[in-house]
Amino acid sequence: MTLYPQLIIDALKTVRYPGTGKNIVEMGMVEDDLRIAGMHVSFSLLFDKPTNPFLKSLVKASEAAIHAYVSKDVEVEIKTKVAPHSAPEGATAPQSSTSKEAPSGAVGGASIIAVSSGKGGVGKSTVAANLAIGLARLGHRVGLLDCDIFGPSMPKMFQVENERPYSEEINGKAMIVPIEKYGVKMLSIGFFVDPDTPTLWRGGMASNALKQLIGETAWGDLDYFILDTPPGTSDIHLTLVQTLPITGAVIVSTPQQVALADARKGINMYTNEKVGVPILGLVENMSWFTPAELPDNRYYIFGREGVKALAEEMNVPLLAQIPLVQSVCESGDSGEPAVLHPETPTGNAFLQLAARVVTETDRRNANQAATQVVKTH
Repeated sequence: MTLYPQLIIDALKTVRYPGTGKNIVEMGMVEDDLRIAGMHVSFSLLFDKPTNPFLKSLVKASEAAIHAYVSKDVEVEIKTKVAPHSAPEGATAPQSSTSKEAPSGAVGGASIIAVSSGKGGVGKSTVAANLAIGLARLGHRVGLLDCDIFGPSMPKMFQVENERPYSEEINGKAMIVPIEKYGVKMLSIGFFVDPDTPTLWRGGMASNALKQLIGETAWGDLDYFILDTPPGTSDIHLTLVQTLPITGAVIVSTPQQVALADARKGINMYTNEKVGVPILGLVENMSWFTPAELPDNRYYIFGREGVKALAEEMNVPLLAQIPLVQSVCESGDSGEPAVLHPETPTGNAFLQLAARVVTETDRRNANQAATQVVKTH
């Protein structure tokens, strides 16, 4: 088989940049240094910044496209470059290694807490944001990673949608510096994509981007590393347990039966013998509705104490019951999570949740062996 440049370019036109719908050739990301020697092909991909979360994913996708549309026998060598005008001062472009896993010690000796839910719409991200800030208000060093690649919400909840993380060279490697607010170091894929454009890409690309956010970020010394995971069970959850030794999981659900059924699946996913992540406890969100004009009234519109009953059934702690009040939604949309106002019933409930998580984490660490990263076979 004879290779020629247009054959390679046509294959690369099938690789689309996540969130834009455009292919990498159309976007000018394929440098003009394409070289062909027999069945060996080499070229460079140009990125806007060394911290681009899709760097590794696009390198892998480009190699796969050539193997799929040209030949599996092609030896592909892809280098990465950073546009000089976009590179932060002092930053070094990442090398072209595409198979290196994110280091499991990326967050040092922190207790790693996965906030999870069986289904969407139960307020999991609200709980994760308030838990992280609550832990910080209790004096702990906290990191928060928005792991929902397809529906990131933390930038809005922290009112930092216009922030753009930069990179610093640390020990000869360009590392992402997380955004810090309310005493929490926070990072989200939402900082790197157009919020109005859907992210249309396969699970492998999402997983690789997540690994980069974990392993190539300067989290520093943390006491707690909170993972706001996507709803359900997916590739993202598998990536997390294969990348990080998760200390424990906090499961969020509403009291209604359909949510409880999915919460059981979430519990079983973590406690599966192949995963082995302990459940720190359950959080019942939207436990009851209290109107502002009738602060002493409780209306159980989603059922009553369903999560409490599930916690007793599964023999795990009920960490908190969070009431549904209009201010919770408003505080999330305005970028001021409820826990910042502990004088309110909801703010106090979230602060008490943070304190309870500390207690349960200490108990877990004292009585159980450290969680092991799930090995990939």
